[in-house]
Amino acid sequence: MNISNTLMIVGISALLIGLALKYAPWLINWFGTLPGDIKIQNEHSFVFIPITSMILVSIVLTLIINLFFRK
Repeated sequence: MNISNTLMIVGISALLIGLALKYAPWLINWFGTLPGDIKIQNEHSFVFIPITSMILVSIVLTLIINLFFRK
């Protein structure tokens, strides 16, 4: 795959993600609310560590990439 095809795929993916964020925000409302996501808040600071959400995103992206780049 050459660089032009890669750039087109990245651009189309960014467009689709942008459209989903603008017109279907309910698609990503689950992010950060799963059990295992850490939220620490006090009066002066806020720490958010989405461990479970990032593991789920990693698994989904790994599956998608393996489907596209399999020979």
